Amino acid sequence: MKNSEVKEMTTEDLKERVDTEKNALTKMKMNHVVTPLENTMLIRGKRRDIARMMTELRRRELTVNN
Repeated sequence: MKNSEVKEMTTEDLKERVDTEKNALTKMKMNHVVTPLENTMLIRGKRRDIARMMTELRRRELTVNN
């Protein structure tokens, strides 16, 4: 997911997507422990996508408060 895609989403959509992605990341990590993933870079990508969304949420929160 690119930053431009994240910026186009509404705040509510971002919050829902963050929750969904966090759950998916947890499941992916659990599955990786049991049977190693073929491409472990997927975990890193998912974690970075979550960070992008959280950063955008925080940026919006700060602009509203100022």
